[in-house]
Amino acid sequence: MRVLCLGVLVAFSASTALAADIKLSPADTAAAFKAAGFAKKGNRWEGCGDPGTAAYTPGAIDLVRDLNGDGQPEAVISEGSSYCFGNTGMGYAIVSKQAAGWKLMNGGPGIPTLLTTKGAGGWPDIEIGGPGFCFPVERWNGKEYRLHRYQYEGKACRPR
Repeated sequence: MRVLCLGVLVAFSASTALAADIKLSPADTAAAFKAAGFAKKGNRWEGCGDPGTAAYTPGAIDLVRDLNGDGQPEAVISEGSSYCFGNTGMGYAIVSKQAAGWKLMNGGPGIPTLLTTKGAGGWPDIEIGGPGFCFPVERWNGKEYRLHRYQYEGKACRPR
């Protein structure tokens, strides 16, 4: 799952004119994970409460970019667990560095794909993939990400 997510993020970043990857300091890395609801256990970050199943993949920062053009970094964090996330097998969190510290912008089960379409404040729409062929797309409305439409391969669809 992580390979799929990373592949989607790499494809997205290669096809857009976003700024180059940003390197987070250790303090910002810890603050980003904490904003996403993760806790450090030993040398890894854990968030969903998986009891240690063999398929568990601890939290990882997959992408750090300025997603909304405000000059501050955002981070896409993933964690793998069918125990926590069902058939999708992966959960994500998108956090943003703001004046008051890091803030959770969106998250849940699924595989996020950042789209070129945008909501309020320049925030990218997010397609949330998983099993099936019709995925929700959420859009930032100025306060939160909310369901905007459903699509499959860029075309409108209806979930069943």
